[in-house]
Amino acid sequence: MANPILVTGAAGRIGGVGRTITELLLKQGQAVRAMVRTEDERAQALRDMGAEVVVGSLLDLDSMHRAIAGCETMYFSMSVSDTYLAATVNAAAVAKHHGVKAFINMSQMTLSQMSVTETTASPQHKLHWLAEQALNWSGLPVVHVRPTAFLEGLFLIMTADSVRNSNQIRLPFGEGKTSPVAAEDVARAVVALLVNPQPHIGKTYHLTGPQSENMPFYAQEYSKALGRTITYQDIPVEGWRDGLLQSGQPLHLVNHLTTLANLHRAGRFDRMTDDVLTLTGQAPLSVQEFVRRNAATFTTSAKEA
Repeated sequence: MANPILVTGAAGRIGGVGRTITELLLKQGQAVRAMVRTEDERAQALRDMGAEVVVGSLLDLDSMHRAIAGCETMYFSMSVSDTYLAATVNAAAVAKHHGVKAFINMSQMTLSQMSVTETTASPQHKLHWLAEQALNWSGLPVVHVRPTAFLEGLFLIMTADSVRNSNQIRLPFGEGKTSPVAAEDVARAVVALLVNPQPHIGKTYHLTGPQSENMPFYAQEYSKALGRTITYQDIPVEGWRDGLLQSGQPLHLVNHLTTLANLHRAGRFDRMTDDVLTLTGQAPLSVQEFVRRNAATFTTSAKEA
């Protein structure tokens, strides 16, 4: 039996990167060890797919030994958290101990504009940057994957209510351009690295969608996909931030999202690469096609009307 490929963060929602990576690897006949935080129906769904499931915490040493032992290749990812750096170093230390031959690290594209003298107001960005430095210092065979903003977060979660209820995209992004990428495209790129990692060791890949445009342009794409007029309404960053806090979102996450909004306004997300196409041989999903696929989420049903 081949050594399993470890996928951390595998119990995400349907369409999540870790879950999609697991599913794609299994479809290719790869052995997969899926690490999850809790034993629940999502963990069982991974077992039903054919994955070996390990329940544990990225911050717990014993958990990481159970997850990594016997794996030569692994994918590391963690959601926005103030413990991100500690989790990364914990995983790296155990990976080095077990002689992991490829460590695919999920990072983020803003790090391409950061250095030892340049940072952002997001504490998460700083933790990500430090984590990349630690992985590089570790001597592990690392590949960094830096996606830009995700379609699932930027468009599906953040705009669904306002589009559904008032035919408006209400976001504090000003006139800044952005090139959001779909989670499935990121997952396909990561799978390509996990299946054949050696040519990519030491490299960094930046993953974007197929176009970089401003929000009024994307409002037109929504209109085409949904068959009704959608407009963009720019809103103040501070009011948006207050709304996130009032909804109960953690301060660490809110500070990160607020920084993303300000960086969008400043044009810092206006960037594009061909890395998705290069790694997968398939062009990334456009905003119009993404909205079309998720049209029901953006549409009030007759029963609700």
